[in-house]
Amino acid sequence: MATFIGQPMFPVDFLRPTRASFDNRGNAIDGGVNGLGESITSELSGGGMITATYERMVLQGPDERHEIINWLGARLNGGFRFINVPIVNDKIGPFPVINGAVRPIVKGIQHSDGSFFSDGSGYSQATVWAKLIENAPLRAGQITMRIYGASRDLRWSDWFSIYHSQNGASSKGWRAWRYWESDMLNEGTETVEGVSLSFKDYRLAINPPLREATVAGTRIEAARPTCVMKLRRGETVPFEYEGWYQSRPSINFVEAF
Repeated sequence: MATFIGQPMFPVDFLRPTRASFDNRGNAIDGGVNGLGESITSELSGGGMITATYERMVLQGPDERHEIINWLGARLNGGFRFINVPIVNDKIGPFPVINGAVRPIVKGIQHSDGSFFSDGSGYSQATVWAKLIENAPLRAGQITMRIYGASRDLRWSDWFSIYHSQNGASSKGWRAWRYWESDMLNEGTETVEGVSLSFKDYRLAINPPLREATVAGTRIEAARPTCVMKLRRGETVPFEYEGWYQSRPSINFVEAF
């Protein structure tokens, strides 16, 4: 049985892709043509699959990045092992401007006693996050959620993700989706772990639908939504380079099932 939870994260920052693409493909079937010769399509209840492509990653010289590409090939070739792939939305999501820059994540947070870790680093946390406020069944195409700290309304569309882990080893893990219609229901403030946070409640029509029944209170991630994926059919990750260990590999992923 496939295991979707506990998968490693694709190291997108370290590999430095220069182009990215995210999509939802195969969410309808062709039902033939009508008397006018027009094609009739029907939506699939599963909503198609999320795809991701990271292109022309920058490998310049004999460094650790070549080891990572080799590891990705060893792990993912064949399409039967999986990896969590982040959707990098750092500058386009509903994130606040902090110190002159859009910040989906803040870093360098100290311990309660004001100290840092031994290497001088601190904690990090998302600036914007959400939660379900109503239970949602398997393949739900509409959800109701509360989002905290958003710098703007949810208007055209944004990516989000949920970590499905309620069903143990059979859980679907990280799954991403985006909305195609939003309706704001309410707004206000709520105290969360002793901190007063502003929120807005939305009813969202999403695609693809939820991959697992999910209970109210489940956290939803807005910063770098993540989806568990495998290599697209027929793809491999070869170990290759030219010149002085220069390489610009690209990898195509598809949602894992």
